[in-house]
Amino acid sequence: MQWFKFNWLSIKSKLIVMLLTVSSSSILVTAYLGYQSGKSNLTDRVFNQLTSVRASKAYQIESYFKTISNHIQTLSIDPSVGTALSEFTNAYRQLENVPLPADALPKINAYYQNEFLPKLAQTEQGSPVLNSFLPEAIASNYLQYHYIANNSNPIGKKHLLDKANDSSEYSRLHGRYHPIFRNIIEKFGYYDLFLIDPDGRIVYTVYKETDFASSLTIGAYNESNLARLFASVRRSKEKDYARIIDLESYAPSYGAPAAFIAAPIYNQDKFIGVLAIQVPVDEINNVMTGNRKWEADGLGKSGETYLVGQDYLMRSVSRFLIETPEEYLKTLVALGVNNETIKRIRQYKTSVLAQAVKTTAVEEAMMGKQDIKIIRDYRDIPVLSSYSLLQIEGLKWAILSEIDLAEAYAPIYDFERQLVISATLLMLLVILLAMVMASLFVKPINQLIASARKVAAGQLDAIAVLETEDEFGELAQSFNLMVSSLRDQTDLVEEKNRENEQLLLSIFPAAIAKRLKQGEKNIAESASNVTVLFSDLTGFSKLSDSLTAYEIVSILNDLVTSFDETADRFGMEKIKTIGDSYMAVCGLSVPYLDHDKRAIDFAIEMQAIVRRFSQERGFKLNISLGINSGDIVAGIVGRNKFIYDVWGDTINIASALKSACPEGAILVSREIYNRLCDLYEFAPLATKIEDGEVVLEAWQLKSTIKIKPS
Repeated sequence: MQWFKFNWLSIKSKLIVMLLTVSSSSILVTAYLGYQSGKSNLTDRVFNQLTSVRASKAYQIESYFKTISNHIQTLSIDPSVGTALSEFTNAYRQLENVPLPADALPKINAYYQNEFLPKLAQTEQGSPVLNSFLPEAIASNYLQYHYIANNSNPIGKKHLLDKANDSSEYSRLHGRYHPIFRNIIEKFGYYDLFLIDPDGRIVYTVYKETDFASSLTIGAYNESNLARLFASVRRSKEKDYARIIDLESYAPSYGAPAAFIAAPIYNQDKFIGVLAIQVPVDEINNVMTGNRKWEADGLGKSGETYLVGQDYLMRSVSRFLIETPEEYLKTLVALGVNNETIKRIRQYKTSVLAQAVKTTAVEEAMMGKQDIKIIRDYRDIPVLSSYSLLQIEGLKWAILSEIDLAEAYAPIYDFERQLVISATLLMLLVILLAMVMASLFVKPINQLIASARKVAAGQLDAIAVLETEDEFGELAQSFNLMVSSLRDQTDLVEEKNRENEQLLLSIFPAAIAKRLKQGEKNIAESASNVTVLFSDLTGFSKLSDSLTAYEIVSILNDLVTSFDETADRFGMEKIKTIGDSYMAVCGLSVPYLDHDKRAIDFAIEMQAIVRRFSQERGFKLNISLGINSGDIVAGIVGRNKFIYDVWGDTINIASALKSACPEGAILVSREIYNRLCDLYEFAPLATKIEDGEVVLEAWQLKSTIKIKPS
């Protein structure tokens, strides 16, 4: 099946189409291969960059947690830390029976009601109950009163108090150890440091939040991740190790995400408590965001590296929350994230433990896979993602390094636009070149076509001149030979046509010959008011006895030729000759008003020709002529051998007049006599001529006379 026909196109157009098709295909294939190669190379480069960033961040996070673990292990075996824990534990127990100041409980209640619970309620679902958070032990109330409720420093600055003015052993120890521990967390960037006795009482913290002096086995915090970590360390019965627990919402920090690392403290072989550190989320964020210098890390304007926990919640902050918080939150709302999550993110200004990330990359990372892939991220936007699982004991965190596909492929899109523009310009150039080349290619063809049209128009002298030696040159030579041959054949045909025309004219009247030449076959017509002349040579038959056939024919040919020339002069049309008889008609093809006079004058001239011919050659020849006017029928008779002949009574009477005519005389009918009796002198015959049953009258021309004046 032909899918496309372009036979109606010119060779030039076809050549342009073919050149464009070939060049366009080459351009498109080259552009496609270049585009795919560039896209593949760029993708590999971006993935390599993402993988490099991910590996770097993973190393930093793993190193960070390893450093913290090593540090807390070092602190846990430091005798001074063990001594501090033992002394704080003993001092705490001494306060169990100390009477509380009169304003202790009201101030503690006021602090919880006015400071702690309202801020906690902003992020927690429901309304926190006061009694569930108030400390129960006397020592806990005593310490929270002096170091929290009655501490003149604002929230977040409570750790600036080195020693309370209560003259207790605890305050004396606090004044000695607190500057040391505060310096440790400030130098190492920890959020808080805890000393926990074997019974789960937090006997010391640096930042003095509501977990200070509380119990991890009973009360509001017995189900916190710190409580679970303490229980795990206490059960292990091992030395010189550190254990970490994943981030969870921690109530004493107003529900903020908190992770802890703890190590047991032993006095020789006796377990005396636990040293714990609250891991700073900000430090994790600083590592993952490169101190908010994503572009310096090669992540462009949309790339980020973040952590996701086993619960598919973020463990580091989203770049988009930091840079464009409102747009980020609008995106979450559009994705159907619930209001509580939006509220939590807005309150803490972090996506940690709030933003769910359950993408293909995270799921595969949680299965221990490490790969690169194009996925849709937690914003439902296509990204290039490089992912793996962190190697941190106690944590199952996936680390992902991603960048928006649109930005990553921006060079490809620019390259694509440049490629389209370049291809378009190249196509235009190819079109121009194709048109020029096609014009040059078809120029010889156009010259041949022009020459062929001249030949078709009859200019057989048209010659195609091509200055090429290729196939077109050979074609031009063949064309010229063909034209030369055609010209010779045309000349021959024209010569034959002239001969045929001359032959027709010699056989038929000019008008009939013209009609036959035009292809008309059945020629038959009626003519009125014509004059028919019949003649018959007398004495010619006797010549055949003394002359040869050639001489006889030559003599007759000379006479007939003279008759024909004279007939043309008088407007007579020769119809035929039968032996030495001659028949002509006037007014048949060309009407004449004086057709009868022309016939009389022609007859007189015929007599003169015969007399002159006889005198010149010494022959005894004469001629008899019969003339009649009237209506006749003329036409072509025969198929293969046809003749032009006339019929009718007018012909028969003229023939009869010729037969009855005396030798050397001219007989005319009554019609002729009646019309020309004033011009010529006629004499009636003595006898009448009978033609069948009709009796004809005849008049013999005597001489011409002038018209008499009236």
